[in-house]
Amino acid sequence: MIAAFASGLTFFSGFGLGTILLPVFSIFFPISIAVAATAIVHLSNNIFKFLITFKSANWKIVAKFGVPATIASAFGALTLARLEMPFVINSWTKFGLSGEITLIGLVIGSIIIGFSFFELFSNFKNLTIDKKWLPLGGVFSGFFGGISGNQGALRSAFLIKTGISKEAFIATGVVIAVMVDISRLSVYSATLSNLSTFNPDNYSSLLLAAIAGGIFGALAGKRFLPKVTFKWVQAIVAILLFFAGFGILVGVV
Repeated sequence: MIAAFASGLTFFSGFGLGTILLPVFSIFFPISIAVAATAIVHLSNNIFKFLITFKSANWKIVAKFGVPATIASAFGALTLARLEMPFVINSWTKFGLSGEITLIGLVIGSIIIGFSFFELFSNFKNLTIDKKWLPLGGVFSGFFGGISGNQGALRSAFLIKTGISKEAFIATGVVIAVMVDISRLSVYSATLSNLSTFNPDNYSSLLLAAIAGGIFGALAGKRFLPKVTFKWVQAIVAILLFFAGFGILVGVV
């Protein structure tokens, strides 16, 4: 259900599927594994969306933005591997709740919160960004995507200013997301130490349900695309990002 809802939002807001799935998976897995597991679902969902939207993609933008993003995502994924070393900054108990603030949780939670504030309060969306900055935008988007999977907000901020149609905006974002997902998953598989103890068979039903829900949400998003505007959807997803990021940061999630 959550995967379907999240997937539908990606069609309208440019945010990645992981913005909602990551905190959910963090309940079941260590954060680094939650990022990798979310990436698996994210890639599966994006491949499906790629098949039904790729004809509308703007391939010049894919080259200018997507290629730098793909390269940078590998470096972001390597950074995640360095952050996963067990390091507890602080333990706390308040109001019957408790949590541990870890280095990896602090970084990923802060990134998610930063992007939520970026969307809610920044005037950046009102600026005109010259297309010459697309490669730099790809680098930043890809790097953050490699660390936490949270690449959609920054990617959207650049692509939405290119003047392409809504259909091309969505399709181009999907193509870029697939490229980034393949890049970061390749690095995760080689660098994340927690993967050596992770048995996908124990969580196959969860992953399959999330993938199925994501595909269902993608179909729903494709069906109702003409009836939805960007502005209010972006605001809702940004609020969800804030709460998810805060929960990961303080160790509740």
